Amino acid sequence: MASGTIRYWAAAKAAAGTAEEPYEAGTLADALRRARELHAERPDFARVLLRCSFLVDGGAVGARAHETVGLSEGGTVEVLPPFAGGAR
Repeated sequence: MASGTIRYWAAAKAAAGTAEEPYEAGTLADALRRARELHAERPDFARVLLRCSFLVDGGAVGARAHETVGLSEGGTVEVLPPFAGGAR
């Protein structure tokens, strides 16, 4: 099991009520499950996570199963909700 930091951005930050918090987990799936438990009283949090993409230590998780994404000691998970806008 590794310890690190989860950082929430935009709508994920608002839904969590915090910009960041520590994790203790072996995989991304474990870290997200524990985060959902921690924020169980904030129903929007779980819904926002369903739409998010994730970076682990700066690398995009993409379509990989979260159970297969290992977390490192001192690592960082970035929780990125979809962003509106873009070039026209």
